[in-house]
Amino acid sequence: MDKSRQLLQETSLERTSRGDSNFSSIERSLPHAMGAPFSMPLLDRASSWLGLHNPLAHPLDPATEEVWLLDNTAYRPVHIYPHAQQPWQAEYVVAYFKKDVGKDVSDAVANIADKVGLGNEGEDRAQGEKTISERLQLFVATIAPARSVNVRLPGVGTKRLGPGGRSAVSEQVITNLGEQQDGASVSIEAIPAETTPHGHGTTHFAAPEGWMVISDIDDSIKITLTSSPIGILRSTFISTPTPIAGMPALYTHISTLLSPTWFYLSASPYNLYPFLRPFLLAHYPPGTLILRDASWQDLGGFLASLTQGTEAYKSARMRRLHAMLPKRKVICVGDSTQSDPEAYGDMYRVFGAGWIRRIFIRKVVGVEGMDEGVKNQGERFERAFRGVPREVWRVFEEPGELYEAVEALKGT
Repeated sequence: MDKSRQLLQETSLERTSRGDSNFSSIERSLPHAMGAPFSMPLLDRASSWLGLHNPLAHPLDPATEEVWLLDNTAYRPVHIYPHAQQPWQAEYVVAYFKKDVGKDVSDAVANIADKVGLGNEGEDRAQGEKTISERLQLFVATIAPARSVNVRLPGVGTKRLGPGGRSAVSEQVITNLGEQQDGASVSIEAIPAETTPHGHGTTHFAAPEGWMVISDIDDSIKITLTSSPIGILRSTFISTPTPIAGMPALYTHISTLLSPTWFYLSASPYNLYPFLRPFLLAHYPPGTLILRDASWQDLGGFLASLTQGTEAYKSARMRRLHAMLPKRKVICVGDSTQSDPEAYGDMYRVFGAGWIRRIFIRKVVGVEGMDEGVKNQGERFERAFRGVPREVWRVFEEPGELYEAVEALKGT
């Protein structure tokens, strides 16, 4: 994403929060351009501007290159006028990389370890630095633009995806995905399979009608401490990913009761896909993880991605989800640390009660660096949900508060 546009989309609440927690200063002091994004042939670099239409692109080399196959959701397009049922289609997103094993990130490791005070409270600093080093590898991989990959799609056969563009990411829609039932899931398998170090991707099938959950991740269902730059660094690079107590059980209950299709919408950059996907699979119903197209190799940009322009980003992604599934009944789940209330309120005012049926906002308390007097005040929520019926939105602290509200949706 263009950093200048991200800055222009920063809200006054985000600007105040970032200033109070000294985000800009921390971002400037973090390593930048840790990898070698331009250590690639000049022809690949130049032709990558042509994206999917690049005539000079070529298949990835399994010996030296790899891909990430991101999960997606297939849908049937809905027409304004009565129309024959449309075939399934889905957007396939692939990221292409060089196989860089064990890059030296010792300076960046020391930088992060010192910032978060690693070892100050009896922690094993050596083990902590090992964890930081492993997770930093996601930020230093050299991208491989102008590459394509063949994948095997059940019921379809072999399809070519790509080539990737300037950021070595390809996005393309494939139609006629065979006969599948609502709620089905099928694998996206690269050929050869060993080019996908993080495993195959998954396509989830969602019929035009039914329920849908759009859930934030950070501090909504996963402890991230997004109000503090140091908290973000620690939770991302050192701590074991931890779910918010009670949220896995609540989501299981929603899944059993309403059988929704799931979207996990986060402002985290795509670098963290291999970090967040296993966490979601371990604790929450399977669904599509949507992350931000931010800098691959810039830790300062990583912090900004989570805290700057998030309202505009989430609103834009929700518009795309509405275009895919306009007849679904939506439950939005977020928290008070960032701009979830404002984004969800905006989308309700745009699409009305026919799409968004409930909005649940977790009130985050007791987090260092968060101005609860601003972010948790009633006036903020009233302002964010201006024009939204009071029965549609609810602020909660404990997941157990929502069971009755969820059960009331059955049959509606």
